[in-house]
Amino acid sequence: MEPFNPKFDANGLVTAVVTHAGTGALLMVAHMDAAAIAATRETGLATFWSRSRQRLWVKGETSGHFLRVREIRVDCDQDAVQLIAAPEGPACHTGAASCFYRRLDGDGLVPA
Repeated sequence: MEPFNPKFDANGLVTAVVTHAGTGALLMVAHMDAAAIAATRETGLATFWSRSRQRLWVKGETSGHFLRVREIRVDCDQDAVQLIAAPEGPACHTGAASCFYRRLDGDGLVPA
C-alpha cells in the first residue's frame, strides 16, 4: 500500500473536486489544507479551507446542505483530491444543484 502524502502548494492547499456519489456529476471545486482533510476523514462531512475567510468551513454549516463524503480519491501526483459525496440539498450557495450550472456561450454565460 502506497502512503498518503499530499503535495500541498505554497499556501498549504490541495484542490478538492467534489462529485455526486449517485450520479457522478461535478458538484463543486474547493481547497483543502491538512486540517480540512483530517476533519473530513474524522467527521465524514466535507470540510474545506476558505481562502476568502481564512478559516476552515464545513459545507452546509449555515445552509444545512451538507456533503456526506463516501470516498476520498487522490490523483496520481497527490496534489488534488476527489470527494465522492452524497449531497443533502444543493451544492452551490446560489441554490443550484451544482456550482457548474452555467456554460460559456460566446462572451456570456447561459444556463447549462
